[in-house]
Amino acid sequence: MQPRKTDLARDALQAHRAPLDMRQRRLLIMCDGQRDIAQLTALIGPEAPAMVIQMIQAGYLVSAPEPAVVVAVPAAVAAPAAAEPAPERRRSLVAARIYLLGILELQRNPQAAALYRDLQMARAEGDVVTSLRTALEALPGMTSEGYSQRVRQRVMEALPLEHCEAVTP
Repeated sequence: MQPRKTDLARDALQAHRAPLDMRQRRLLIMCDGQRDIAQLTALIGPEAPAMVIQMIQAGYLVSAPEPAVVVAVPAAVAAPAAAEPAPERRRSLVAARIYLLGILELQRNPQAAALYRDLQMARAEGDVVTSLRTALEALPGMTSEGYSQRVRQRVMEALPLEHCEAVTP
């Protein structure tokens, strides 16, 4: 199976307002009808088959059969055991900073441009954390409340635990 995007997926990727997390967005981007499940698993990780099934059920993907090869996905891979906890993702101040820089760059707003410059120029750890907090506090004034909450959630997922309290209002 070589999953490909539906019109709903293209709209969701373009609008940035769909209730998708970063991994789901990454999967949608990679599902171009050219990559099979094995390739997606190598790029995304072992949860890719389950994510593809979930995205097909949600209407974001359709399954395009491979020309001459059928890929069998073991049941253990397709539906991971509920008892297994999700692996802890590596947290990084740099990753949180890069993510928020990308979000600010997408905003067509002079305040976002100024916040982008401040965050980009911040070098010391404390300055980066302060700039992250300032940008997250200003974001609701530039975007919808739901979008700014999703951005805050993603930043908190990427941010090292020792900095989460300093960024939370």
